[in-house]
Order: sequence, then C-alpha cells, then structure tokens
Amino acid sequence: MPEMEDSCCRMGERHKTRSPEEIRALTNRLNRIEGQVRGIRAMLEKDAYCPDILTQTEAARSALDAFAREVLSGHIRTCVVEDIRGEREGAVEELLRLLQKLMR
Repeated sequence: MPEMEDSCCRMGERHKTRSPEEIRALTNRLNRIEGQVRGIRAMLEKDAYCPDILTQTEAARSALDAFAREVLSGHIRTCVVEDIRGEREGAVEELLRLLQKLMR
C-alpha cells in the first residue's frame, strides 16, 4: 500500500495522486462503460426492442455504480483514514455528506 501522506489530498484541496495501477484499472472500467453506452446508442439507431435497450442501460448503470464504489473505497482507505488519524475536523461529516449524495 502506498504511503498515505503521498497519495491523499488534504480536505478542501480537491486533488489526489493515484498510482499508475489504480489509474489503469479505473480507466479500463470507464472504457468498458463507454463501450456499453456506445452499444446502447447503436441499439437505438437500429430500432432495437425497448426492453433490450433498457436491459443494456441497466447494465451500464450497474457498471458505473461499481466504478463509483471502487473510487469511494479508495477514498475511504486513503484520504478518510489519513484525515481521521490526523484528527482533521470535518472528515467524517464530509464522508457522510458524500454517502448521502451517492445513496439518492
């Protein structure tokens, strides 16, 4: 696990350094999602049956949700842990606000 001091943002700075492996994994997920969305567009252009389009739309939404969970997991393991260990005020409240947004 990389040094947290080197990888995490400070609250309010809105920046996080990610390892090349993390960037590659997240980018690969986004590329697959992008392909799914292009496939949905192609289905629409080919007058595909509505339930088939909706099924593919749900698959893309699930993939995007999985991407978000992965980013959130990394954020908690690094930035949030560092902020709590450093007794930075507001870290837990910021996480709770983020979770409220994500759970809508």
